[in-house]
Amino acid sequence: MEDRFEQERMAKVEALRAKGVDPYGSRFDGVAPVAQIAGAYEEGRVVRVAGRMTAMRNFGKAAFADLRDSSGKIQLYMKQDMLDPASVEVLQVLDLGDVIGVDGKLGKSRTGEITVFASGLRMLSKALLTPPEKWHGLRDVEIRYRQRYVDLWANPDVMATFRRRTQIIGAIRRYLDERGFLEVETPMMQAIPGGAAARPFVTHHNTLDLALYMRVSPELYLKRLLVGGMEKVYEINRNFRNEGISTRHNPEFTMMEVYQAYADFNIMMDLTEGLIGSAIDLLHPSRKISYGLHELDFTSPWRRATYDQLLKEHAGVGLDDEAGLRSKAKELGRDPNGEIAAVADRLFESCVEHQLIQPTFVTHYPITLCPLTKASATDPRFAERFEMYIAGMECANAYTELNDPIDQEHRFRNQVEQAEGQLRVVDEDFVRALKVGMPPAGGLGIGIDRIVMVLTNSPCIRDVILFPLMR
Repeated sequence: MEDRFEQERMAKVEALRAKGVDPYGSRFDGVAPVAQIAGAYEEGRVVRVAGRMTAMRNFGKAAFADLRDSSGKIQLYMKQDMLDPASVEVLQVLDLGDVIGVDGKLGKSRTGEITVFASGLRMLSKALLTPPEKWHGLRDVEIRYRQRYVDLWANPDVMATFRRRTQIIGAIRRYLDERGFLEVETPMMQAIPGGAAARPFVTHHNTLDLALYMRVSPELYLKRLLVGGMEKVYEINRNFRNEGISTRHNPEFTMMEVYQAYADFNIMMDLTEGLIGSAIDLLHPSRKISYGLHELDFTSPWRRATYDQLLKEHAGVGLDDEAGLRSKAKELGRDPNGEIAAVADRLFESCVEHQLIQPTFVTHYPITLCPLTKASATDPRFAERFEMYIAGMECANAYTELNDPIDQEHRFRNQVEQAEGQLRVVDEDFVRALKVGMPPAGGLGIGIDRIVMVLTNSPCIRDVILFPLMR
């Protein structure tokens, strides 16, 4: 059936060409967004619009149609005796999905709807494939993700989500730029995949005959910049982790990392609350947000609680009770063996994370879980680290950065020894950089995709990534 429709449309393409009309148009200057036209309506004003035709009601020599551009939708009225001959040729071959340019005067229909009464039509791109469900909404999730170029036009809410994504990232950038941070770029391909315990994607550089890895984190390069004297830096870019896919994980995702010399994890908490707050204020000035079944309140200050405090609150056992931790893990079907901090972390995943609905900073993780973090000055069993949770999702991670090269090298080597088959190599050059001298610093990583999920009430990470990875 689709082949027949495509053949019919191809015949219209050939008919246009036979009459000297280019079915794939050319430059079309002076176009105004339809939202702007509707927002400043003036009876009789001559306007020029362009976009995709998403509905049409044909009455022989006249037709009403809906034209949609990236800003919204407007009604068209097209009547043969109001058009020049070339425009009539276009009118006679119009189909849903065609991209057209229209000149005309603004007015209102009998029902009071703002309408462009067309005096000129230009075919800008003849669509050969029929649109899904007559553009009443593309529902098949699999097709939506695979054919985002259709999804954006078929579902206005999807277009709005990605506009908001851009606004959120813009607000975050402005917040950091206004505070003297420099946006930088670090390598996507790395000889040693460092900065996170994650499985990398492997590639190969032919000229150098060198194995390279798509980065799992920019952290170690950004810290090198602190050594070099850049005191406030950030990067918003892609990370790649050769791991699972879920509603919260995509192998290619957007991460922001921020580093500030002479700071610590407490300053990073304030920074996190401020920069996410700036994005929230843009979209939700009340700081109250619906996310799924939850009503989230981002009014400052956000809750701050220690890792141990939350374990006791939700698992009923603390870090000082090794027997209790192992017993609770066994009770819940989690592995009770191995290092006690790892057992505690399994319990934290099972008992605590999903309970952290309101924005919450979880502080003071066991030091053995944090190989790049400075130990607390008051209790070296714990790291000066926080993770920030919203709606049960980890959305940010921050440290008081370890800048002692001897301690860092020792932790790297321990990490390699315990890697259990995963790719781990000590980054000797990073250790060398620390020996040159890195100032005390705070570092922060924020999962941009997850923040966008929360602020746009999107249940799945694929809903906020334009082109998610598909099987």
